[in-house]
Amino acid sequence: MKVKTLIFHFACDESVKGTADKLRGFFANMFGEYTLIHQHLHDNEFLYKAPLIQYKIFNGKPVVLGINEGADVLQKIHEDIAYLRIGRAEYQIREKNITLKTDYFGTSGSYHSYSFLIPWLALNEKNYDKYQRLGTWAKKNEMLESILIGNIISMSKSLGYTVPEPIKANMGQMKEVHTKLKGTPMLGFFGSFSVNFEIPDYWGIGKSVSRGFGTVVRRV
Repeated sequence: MKVKTLIFHFACDESVKGTADKLRGFFANMFGEYTLIHQHLHDNEFLYKAPLIQYKIFNGKPVVLGINEGADVLQKIHEDIAYLRIGRAEYQIREKNITLKTDYFGTSGSYHSYSFLIPWLALNEKNYDKYQRLGTWAKKNEMLESILIGNIISMSKSLGYTVPEPIKANMGQMKEVHTKLKGTPMLGFFGSFSVNFEIPDYWGIGKSVSRGFGTVVRRV
């Protein structure tokens, strides 16, 4: 299926310190009337679908990504953003760059390779224990491949895309890293994988993609 992706790059007066969670909070406070900005409904229930607006900070540079309806929202609000507040720090914006493109999302007749730019949160509380009990890296690798496929299927369902054939994934060199989600220590993964599925650059896979986790780019 074809999808619309908008990537919003900010150049600030200095390198941005803080987490993508704080960037997300700033947008939620500024533009709370848009459900896709913060993923909460009016009765404070959580909107259980793949986040169509995702917040990321790469090497001190903030990026906001919109998918389909999320891209439409970012187009509406981008002129109203003159500064960013990340935690207690305020940053003046020197330049805003928007890239709007049409991408393909879905199964492919060939394998495509991707790398994680931000740690992938593959594990939840239940499968974390199972993962730790696996004795060999080969078994852990097999489990991660299964989780990755599940992540892609969940994302597909949320976008209304029916996967027409089995997804096959191969994990490359994966490295365990310790990270935090809203202050809670988490085990994440850096590395690469290949899959018979096309995923647009800078999309997130797995848990907490709205906060930047699991962001991928295609390897050339």
